[in-house]
Amino acid sequence: MRVLVVEDDNKIASFVVKGLKQSGFAVDHCADGELGLTFAQSTPYDAAVVDVMLPKVDGLSLIRKLREKGVRIPVIILSAKASVDDRVRGLQAGGDDYLTKPFAFSELLARIQALIRRSTNAVEPTRLSVGDLTLDLLAREVQRGGQPIELQSREFSLLEYLMRNAGRVVTKTMILEHIWDYSFDPQTNVVDVLVHRLRSKVDKDFAKKMIQTIRGVGYVIKPV
Repeated sequence: MRVLVVEDDNKIASFVVKGLKQSGFAVDHCADGELGLTFAQSTPYDAAVVDVMLPKVDGLSLIRKLREKGVRIPVIILSAKASVDDRVRGLQAGGDDYLTKPFAFSELLARIQALIRRSTNAVEPTRLSVGDLTLDLLAREVQRGGQPIELQSREFSLLEYLMRNAGRVVTKTMILEHIWDYSFDPQTNVVDVLVHRLRSKVDKDFAKKMIQTIRGVGYVIKPV
């Protein structure tokens, strides 16, 4: 899957591009609307993430031009403007979804995946399983060995991310960028605290531990 990111803010662009690449996407980045328009017309992207306030050609004009030329890439609009009128203008310009800043990468990723599913009519599993651990994405329920596990929102997001990458090590940076938004200060131990809380619920009452620490690298979940 290939995604185009059109964003002139270096911090946000770096956050989004890095997160998408770590999630398995091929990513191209443009820092202005004019170049974004050129890229979007020359490459068959699966989705695009477009900021509204762009140099040379603004985001809404970029989207309108694409639609006029028959380019049907699913587009998520990024904007600091959160009013209903702003969202309506974005969707009327040809955008498929609208996300206001600041945002969590996990939400952006979920929206991109949903747009791609809709455009390709693909079906994604609603349940994840690793060993005797199951996670229901629709009901937002977790069980291990048939026993229900109550998780808070970020604990659920972390477990989902680990299970989607079962058997693969994810770093603290990857977790930060998937669970918290790009403005979060990485110079804290929030990841360690969150992993500890999740372990206390997923592994505490079981002899075999699924969530493992790879010292100096990150964390991995494995079936037991």
